[in-house]
Amino acid sequence: MLELRPSCEHCNKQLPPESPEARICSYECTFCAACVEEVLANVCPNCGGGFVARPVRPAHNWKNNNYLGTDPATTRVTHRLVDVEAHARFADAIRDLPPAAR
Repeated sequence: MLELRPSCEHCNKQLPPESPEARICSYECTFCAACVEEVLANVCPNCGGGFVARPVRPAHNWKNNNYLGTDPATTRVTHRLVDVEAHARFADAIRDLPPAAR
């Protein structure tokens, strides 16, 4: 189950569970859309994978108790600034590869 981390790992922008701005990689590293596009070039600084929009967990119990009330988002913040220059060197070699080919 996704943790739904509360903020961008780089800029610490708040990303509540309903945020359409949250992006995650397959390891659930979480960044805001602006950082993914403008800083990271769609390359995760932790694994090299690409990002997708994070799904929104329902706030209401529409069916079978599958909602935020039963499975709340984590409150644990993972904030570690990306070394932008080092990331640019890392991403330069793979940024033009589609994430599925990395």
